[in-house]
Amino acid sequence: MPLGAAKAALFGAAAGSVFVSIAGMTAGGYIGSPIDTVYKFAFPTDSRSLGTSLSEVLNNPAGMSNNGVAALVAAGGDGGTNKDIVNKFIFATDVRSTISATTSAPRRGGAACSNSGTAGYYGAGLGNSGRLDVVDKFAYADDTRSVTTSLSNAIDSLGSMANSGTAGYWGGGYRPGATTTTIVDKMTFSDDSRASLGTGLAAQRTALTGMANSGTAGYFGGGNNAGWQTSVDKFTFSDDSRTTLSAVLSVARGYMGGFADSGVAGYFAGGSGSYEDAVDKFAFSDDSRTTLAAGLAVGVESLCGYANCESL
Repeated sequence: MPLGAAKAALFGAAAGSVFVSIAGMTAGGYIGSPIDTVYKFAFPTDSRSLGTSLSEVLNNPAGMSNNGVAALVAAGGDGGTNKDIVNKFIFATDVRSTISATTSAPRRGGAACSNSGTAGYYGAGLGNSGRLDVVDKFAYADDTRSVTTSLSNAIDSLGSMANSGTAGYWGGGYRPGATTTTIVDKMTFSDDSRASLGTGLAAQRTALTGMANSGTAGYFGGGNNAGWQTSVDKFTFSDDSRTTLSAVLSVARGYMGGFADSGVAGYFAGGSGSYEDAVDKFAFSDDSRTTLAAGLAVGVESLCGYANCESL
């Protein structure tokens, strides 16, 4: 990256404003009540700072990143009402706006993934009349929203990840009747066709979180299956095969925020259990896990994650 571009990535355009842009972010969440906080974890130092807040408090929102450009944070709840709002954060300035397009229905507990440079996908969730299978597609060129191929089940509290340029994945969650599942749906970005993988999660889980090393593998971590879980399932993108890592989360939990510095490491932040503040980092080179010295400032559950990387 040229020096000028590197400086622009690190420092805000406005005079006197200093902030981190190449970073992983968490947004919203619940600490006994919903919050509007955005935390940033700088790549590669993992130092933590505060970003521009959401436009309102939201628990269980979903984040999707158009790498190098902007992130969208969609829907969520305010503790009593489901929302259809979509916040947009410009990475170069940290300026937040609310786009005119909304989600197709107010809801919380859906999951989002991104085909960077093209569109973000926000799938499923708990709506005002029950669980949904709908997938909203947000075109990054003009922030318009359409509805694309549905998931295989109406579901909420699921995880998601993407192999940018190829496919997005949604796994686990609650189906109607509050039954959990191992199903992993794959949506091919070239035509938005959807199929369910022959190999699903290693065990039924809800409240799990996804992140990905784009081009190589995606990871689903934590969640609940008759108790909070520590396990992490890894799906190799070349053949969609699944393994379960020997390294586990530092604390059994679910409802985390997930993000990744693609090519380097993936992160699971916060979560349920007892309002966790831990941020676990999995090195993609060997899938080993460390825990950041500086986690979230307070314990937060039901937050979302997204990232702006040097490259995908």
